[in-house]
Amino acid sequence: MRIGLFITCVNDLLYPGTGRAVVRVLERLGHRVEFPAEQTCCGQMQANSGYRAETVPLARLFAETFAGYDAVVAPSGSCVAMVRDGYPRLLPETAEVAARTYELSELLVDVLGVVDVGARFPHRVTYHPTCHGLRMLRLGDRPMRLLRAVRDLELVELPDAEECCGFGGTFAVKNPDVSGAMLADKCAAIRATGAEYVLAADNSCLTHIGGGLSRSGTPTRPLHYAEILAGGGE
Repeated sequence: MRIGLFITCVNDLLYPGTGRAVVRVLERLGHRVEFPAEQTCCGQMQANSGYRAETVPLARLFAETFAGYDAVVAPSGSCVAMVRDGYPRLLPETAEVAARTYELSELLVDVLGVVDVGARFPHRVTYHPTCHGLRMLRLGDRPMRLLRAVRDLELVELPDAEECCGFGGTFAVKNPDVSGAMLADKCAAIRATGAEYVLAADNSCLTHIGGGLSRSGTPTRPLHYAEILAGGGE
């Protein structure tokens, strides 16, 4: 299968290791992964802020850039939700490519039929289901199924896991007090697990959570689950 990697802005600029992890996992499974250099931002922040005219060209470029791939994968539930849910409403001609765009766990479990990717990670971890993955993509237990198949990994349930971490992109900027209170609750829940790592499908949320954990002196490290599946994070 020829797969296009949509790295997303946050990963491209701050967490390129997550993109490399996705490539390692898929190539280990025998698939060809390409990174088209023409890709740019998905436009989620513009769309959420009401700038439709500025978002449409980004949706059109995405559809043109990834038109020739059997599937498009991104290590970000929020950006995939923007493509799959937002693009067809903004620009109907993007619907066909949008339908072939997947968050990593969807591609592995639903499209490729794989749960055990051959990873090992001998650590205690917990998993935070981010809002877009949980409520828009409805990822369900797909990431958890992948993590449970990792050898020597101890997966601990996160209390009140479905509660938002308080990031929400521009929400954290526009509503800092509310965002901070939500973050404090999330960090307390993470501390209660005693986990060495907190995992998620969005590095944007992990950045927010990681900041809260660091400021409170909590040693738990944030890490994208793709890096676990690739055998990273040691």
